[in-house]
Amino acid sequence: MSALKQKERASWLNQVLASLKRLINGELSHLLKVNRSKRPWHLPIVAAIAISFPVFVGAYFGHLSSGIKASLGAMVILNLPLVGTLPHRVITMMAWGFAMSLCFALGLLAQQIPWLRLPVFALMAFGIIVFGRHYRQPPPAGLFIMMSGAIALFIPVPMEQIMPAMGLVMLGSGFALIMGLLYSLFLLATRPSSPTPIYSYEPDTISESIIVAGFVSLSLLIAVTLDMSNPYWAAVSCFLIIQGIHLRTMWIKQFHRLLGTLIGVGLASWMLSWGLSIWGVAASILAMMLCIESLVDRHYGLAVIFITPLTIFIAEYGSGMSLMPTAYQEVMRARLFDTLLGCMVGLGGGIVMHSTNLRVPLQRIENWLLTRFG
Repeated sequence: MSALKQKERASWLNQVLASLKRLINGELSHLLKVNRSKRPWHLPIVAAIAISFPVFVGAYFGHLSSGIKASLGAMVILNLPLVGTLPHRVITMMAWGFAMSLCFALGLLAQQIPWLRLPVFALMAFGIIVFGRHYRQPPPAGLFIMMSGAIALFIPVPMEQIMPAMGLVMLGSGFALIMGLLYSLFLLATRPSSPTPIYSYEPDTISESIIVAGFVSLSLLIAVTLDMSNPYWAAVSCFLIIQGIHLRTMWIKQFHRLLGTLIGVGLASWMLSWGLSIWGVAASILAMMLCIESLVDRHYGLAVIFITPLTIFIAEYGSGMSLMPTAYQEVMRARLFDTLLGCMVGLGGGIVMHSTNLRVPLQRIENWLLTRFG
């Protein structure tokens, strides 16, 4: 009898070990899988040129921070649709360009009154998420628009410099619009055109947007409460994580984000130790954008390795302050803590998003709003 029980236990243990091995192998294959890119091979080149060109112009005139602000506006080229007619593509980019300029302006104005920062950011986040979900924008969707508003809330800009800073972002968006128009003409002339998508309201858009905006704002609130040096990084990290549709996707994104950020912080620290000139900073931004756009739809974790130093360069050099060798190490540590906080809050938000306890009341509110005002 004891021998039979031992065989049963051994068989059960083997089954458990086999299941665990299959689970680990499946997760590792999912983590390490490099997807095939579905985008035109020249898109990363066009996007990198459009975003880095304002930085080179700023370097030429000796105003690197102004060039970086303009490059922030030029990031709307990443929202260029690859389907539909020419008017659809141009109008979509114009809409995102307006959202970029508006969020940056609201952020600069709200930073003058500190207690307005969180309410303004929450409204910005909700609007960006609703807009991106309704028009089914693929990644990065509203990421850089949200990042521009979050950065504007905290970078030191005197009152008399608000209008020039807003103008720089608008100029960058305008340049990206021209580049997007020319590139769209090229695509439509060399590739078969696809029909313009028809958008309709999808259920749970408002309720899910409230949850996402709420947790992104919560991450910013916690970072501000803890007096972190760059609290907007926590909000951006949270937004990146919580965008996952399924919990598995969010876990994979979180692991990619953390591992990629860890390596990216080391890369940023190494690059900052070079003591780059303004031309070196411009060339680095061009190289990083090229790497990001070449990798983002192939392997998210590899892209994050370059997203991390890019955001550090934009935030630090865009603020007009030069990083001393003794200061950038502190920036690296703060970047890690902010990202970890954002990932934890984002994962919690994803779990809540799949919980009926909160979704059901929000769905009732959404149905009431649609019935009353739809």
